[in-house]
Amino acid sequence: QVQLVESGGGLVQAGDSLRLSCAASGRTFSSYAMGWFRQAPGKEREFVAGIYWSGGSTSADSVKGRFTISRDNAKNTVYLQMNSLKPEDTAVYYCGAAPARRNIATMESYDYWGQGTQVTVSS
Repeated sequence: QVQLVESGGGLVQAGDSLRLSCAASGRTFSSYAMGWFRQAPGKEREFVAGIYWSGGSTSADSVKGRFTISRDNAKNTVYLQMNSLKPEDTAVYYCGAAPARRNIATMESYDYWGQGTQVTVSS
């Protein structure tokens, strides 16, 4: 089992920055790939960014150049630095953990999820 707890969400204005954190406990954190997804009201959950245990990462085109995913294996934590936020980034952001060799851009790869943290960007 892996338990995931997200934090760092909030209400900000367009152009501001936020950093989300996801703290993991349970099985060996470094053996999992980690990802961030988001779900806006009335929409499906979508991929934001993912990172493998080695540090290799990928992100959605909609956030490239603005969002950066990173991980600290010593702290069992993955981060999502979000800069130049836009109103369309408003959503509940979820952290997930996937076995290392799966495709981290798809929801079906993830075995564990956190409870989510709300990010609201006002115009």
